[in-house]
Amino acid sequence: MQTSQEHRSAGIHGFYHQPVQEIDPYGFSHVQILDSNMYSDARSQGTSVSFDTCLGQFVTLESSSATSGFVVYDSPAASISSNRSPFSPQGSHSCISDPHHSPENIYGSPSSGSSSADEDNILRQKLRELEISLLGPESDITDSGSFCFVSGGYQAEPSASWDWNQMMEMIPRLDLKQVLLACADAVSNADIQRAAGLMHVLDQMVSVSGEPIQRLGAYMLEGLRARLELSGSKIYRALKCEAPISSDLMTYMGILYQICPYWKFAYTSANVVIREAVEYESRIHIIDFQIAQGSQWILLMQMLACRPGGPPAIRITGVDDSQSAHARGGGLDIVGHRLSKVAESCNVPFEFHDVAMDGCEVQLEHLRVQSGEAVVVNFPYVLHHMPDESVNTWNHRDRLIRMVKSLSPRIVTLVEQESNTNTKPFFPRFIETLDYYTAMFESIAAGGSKDVKQRINAEQQCVARDIVNMIACEEAERVERHELLAKWRSRFTMAGFNQYPLSSSTTTAVKDLLKEYDRNYSVQERDRALYLRWRNRDMATSSAWR
Repeated sequence: MQTSQEHRSAGIHGFYHQPVQEIDPYGFSHVQILDSNMYSDARSQGTSVSFDTCLGQFVTLESSSATSGFVVYDSPAASISSNRSPFSPQGSHSCISDPHHSPENIYGSPSSGSSSADEDNILRQKLRELEISLLGPESDITDSGSFCFVSGGYQAEPSASWDWNQMMEMIPRLDLKQVLLACADAVSNADIQRAAGLMHVLDQMVSVSGEPIQRLGAYMLEGLRARLELSGSKIYRALKCEAPISSDLMTYMGILYQICPYWKFAYTSANVVIREAVEYESRIHIIDFQIAQGSQWILLMQMLACRPGGPPAIRITGVDDSQSAHARGGGLDIVGHRLSKVAESCNVPFEFHDVAMDGCEVQLEHLRVQSGEAVVVNFPYVLHHMPDESVNTWNHRDRLIRMVKSLSPRIVTLVEQESNTNTKPFFPRFIETLDYYTAMFESIAAGGSKDVKQRINAEQQCVARDIVNMIACEEAERVERHELLAKWRSRFTMAGFNQYPLSSSTTTAVKDLLKEYDRNYSVQERDRALYLRWRNRDMATSSAWR
């Protein structure tokens, strides 16, 4: 449980508004890259290197590239406990039969004239060619191909050896998404030999400095390695120790904040809703469950200060987390001081109350709600971190929603990633993660950061942890548990909330915001909510409740 409480990556929920500073661009001193030469002697002498030993080398995120080290596997040296498989007990479900998740249609674009069966056959043929290339023509491969879907998995020839020279010739003809899916399926089915071979193939295909899919592939590969070694929590402890200094982390967050609209979408949409909901209130109490640097409330205070009849008295309760405190370089007193200075400059009566604890630890008495206050609650990209009924009986996700309802709030704003990774078993969750983050990495690339090295650092420090967590960890260790708006609607409705329709002013404000970004971003009004989209993929939703 310690890991789940301490891990708060600076992913989509960590794009904080701060000036970008000059820093050492790469900062890769903590990254461990295996030297491929250390295995060359073993291969030339015909000896084998056990896969479990090789995996032990990967403790921190690896900067994978075509020249990075790789794992050699000639015999099934690693073993799985016969008492309980460490892999997903549900097995896997092939995504190829689903047109919304096919590799050629990776984030929901409309299917072309080819059917899903045709796509299935194409993938089978490509994987069969890879099998022939890896195992050589002497291997016993049936007409259906050894890389075939049987009970949701790929069947392996356990005694076969890999022909690396032929494999290297085959790699340029492979599709990276297909190989990632094949490797994830092998991991899901505890097929150690096949997973090891495919990881070697992937080592030659991914790169943290390559195209968006290559960069994403590097981090997804690390997640697969960590899962196969059962080292997800160990990787997190290592990453925790190797975290950058606060000024660098703030810089990385600032880079992503500037080149992507995800966090500004949350600020802008929520502020318009809140301003309209408290238009005639004289005393406002804002409870922010992800206060971060407090930047959102600077904008809102400036708007309310110009209100006819004078500004209201504002009290803000900020809930903190360890990642935000590290990025700030101090506690919530920094946020309180910053907001107090802004309030003073706007002549807004102001009070700040800090709740320095994880959101799932917050109880009613911590919030200090007073009679006569118009209560506003803000949930920006944070509720998905709260464990629900699938993790433990405390079900902090629904508990928090019910607790907030007991405050009779004037308005509750919710912004979340539009992704479904909470209760899915491993392989479908891997598909969803690949689908969602393919779009995100493309959108980051479209932001056009002038300093590529800083962008690499930003992705590694602010996004990679989320990806590894979703792939490598289970139960309480997996804290990245996203849900779709439909599921959030069910949770809020069961707690007694009604969805609050967003005004046209909210949509207009977000559309104006998106004018600063790539034209592939768009916003849609749907189901009384706003959907932020990249191309034809829903990325985030903003909704309001009362």
